[in-house]
Amino acid sequence: MAVNIAEILKHFNISGDAAPLGNGHINETFLVTLPGSVVVQKINKNVFHDPAAVMENVKAVTGHLKKKIRESGGDPSKETLNFLDTVDGLPYYLTEDGDYYRAYVYVDGVKSYDVAESPELLYQAARAFGRFQNMLADFPAETLHEVIPSFHDTRKRFRDFTASVEKNASGRAENAKAEIDFILRREADCGIVVDALRSGDLPVRVTHNDTKLNNVLFDENTDEGVCVIDLDTVMPGSLLYDFGDALRFAGSSGAEDEKDLSKIWFDLENFEYFTRGFLEATPSITEKEKELLPFSVKLMTLECGMRFLADYIDGDVYFKTAYPEHNLVRARTQIKLVADIEKKFDKMKETVNK
Repeated sequence: MAVNIAEILKHFNISGDAAPLGNGHINETFLVTLPGSVVVQKINKNVFHDPAAVMENVKAVTGHLKKKIRESGGDPSKETLNFLDTVDGLPYYLTEDGDYYRAYVYVDGVKSYDVAESPELLYQAARAFGRFQNMLADFPAETLHEVIPSFHDTRKRFRDFTASVEKNASGRAENAKAEIDFILRREADCGIVVDALRSGDLPVRVTHNDTKLNNVLFDENTDEGVCVIDLDTVMPGSLLYDFGDALRFAGSSGAEDEKDLSKIWFDLENFEYFTRGFLEATPSITEKEKELLPFSVKLMTLECGMRFLADYIDGDVYFKTAYPEHNLVRARTQIKLVADIEKKFDKMKETVNK
């Protein structure tokens, strides 16, 4: 059914010319031009089964961020997202068809990058993610909804992986014996962070859970990282999830689906720039978190490789694929990165200590 965007805008007490915005894969997005601009999004219920819970998280976190930004003399209109309530005082509008829409003020004077054009850009992105973590260090993370249950529960991810191998629904497991064995030999790694969270050795924090470069907005003149966006996956978790997943992406020398594994390695220069920026911006980090930063990169890369390989064995039921071996190729790049991270682990620890 075609979206009647004008009708939706009325519920946020705004009107203006609307046009599709961006190339995101999750939510349907429009830019509405007013005096100023507003972004209107339809929340994807196939990914987020409880959009109301998503918006409760987002509103709570951005409210806390705005308070911290004001206290530090910053600009909350630029340094965090500002969501609009409907005329009924809700952070979303629910249509008769059961669709959820939200609106937030468009951030002016910024740009985004899909690929880091320089290590300095990674440093700026790391500072933005670090500030995000630090400003939320005193937020009661346990009050947030777990909008995607067990998202980084690596013990559960490993159990799911072994179940996929045993079931072998697609009959493809024979094609991936070496990759399966590689992951099975690292079962002990899967419990380190989740067990430390449960024992209290690691603090439970607000985590972003999608720390890609393009989820930071950069000042269009200075390239300073000013605002972290895409807060739908904000949940309770570990700071290590955000750090590790950011470097799973930013530390790789090649694309996630590069077929030529000779082009895949872990980039220590990128690791150093990102780590320096992140640590400068997170004085709240604990010694245990700091100690596990290099390991977190390995863990998040291993988790992603497990998920790609399990989906290949399941018959490509979760990730979109362009050809039959696509998920296997993706799994192999992650496995190659894990192996290279293990070789460079001592140097990564030296970088953190430095």
